[in-house]
Amino acid sequence: MEASAVEASAAHPIFAPLRDLLERAGPVGLPDLERLNALAEASDVRTESGRPVRFVAPDAAAGRYGGYELRVFETGCIETRPGSRHDYFNALAWLSFPRTKARINALHVAAIPGEKGRRGRLRDLLTILDEGGAVVCCSDAELVALAREHRWRELFWERRARVRAHLAVHVLGHAVLEQAHRPWPGITCKVLFAPAGCDPDRAAHAWLGALPAEASPALLRAFPVFGLPGWHPGSSERAFYEDARYFRPLRADGTMPSGVGRAAAARRKSRRAEESPGSAEQNAG
Repeated sequence: MEASAVEASAAHPIFAPLRDLLERAGPVGLPDLERLNALAEASDVRTESGRPVRFVAPDAAAGRYGGYELRVFETGCIETRPGSRHDYFNALAWLSFPRTKARINALHVAAIPGEKGRRGRLRDLLTILDEGGAVVCCSDAELVALAREHRWRELFWERRARVRAHLAVHVLGHAVLEQAHRPWPGITCKVLFAPAGCDPDRAAHAWLGALPAEASPALLRAFPVFGLPGWHPGSSERAFYEDARYFRPLRADGTMPSGVGRAAAARRKSRRAEESPGSAEQNAG
């Protein structure tokens, strides 16, 4: 995408919570390590091991620290490739969700020794949240119930005024933020719900801290973020919300349809080279 088009797309509502960071982090989608590190230092962003987080150029010798998550935990260094939008938004996620990102990293590191080479469902959950997660802040019980029950037309169309007034989505997943430069209706986050007006980073951090050892991705709910009023040109038409390819109902047994929440990942399969360092080893199956 042309640089000017990338800059224009950053005006989309999905980036509103990041507006201040976007203005200070340098050209959208182009990692500027000096600026990113100045922001990390100013906010004292650290791993749960106490290491200051720093964004660094890829280093062929970094493998001496073991896998990606262990390297981040032990050194605080996050490899960030020049020209990589995926890595740029990973850096912005660390800056906007510092507690959450540090907790995700620490939980990965704690779980790895007991896995015997086969990643468990807890780490699947962590990866999905990291790549495609969001916090839905809303205290309107009816709106939350409609979202949990996948009653998308009722939520996004029939209650759209209330959604605009009382529901806010804060996207953590850097893969979703990367995808949002080319919006399409199938971009779907996996979300957790929190009260309106809360700090989404603190809410997600606390949610992760309460996870049981047997936690799985089933604890996260699918949420087609581009159904939010005004987020996609089609959202001005009722028929938009009747397209079951993107706005899928729950199954009769109350479970989510297969594949829900993987839309962003599916669009990225042909772009594995654009994954953040080590993300291939984390990618949810």
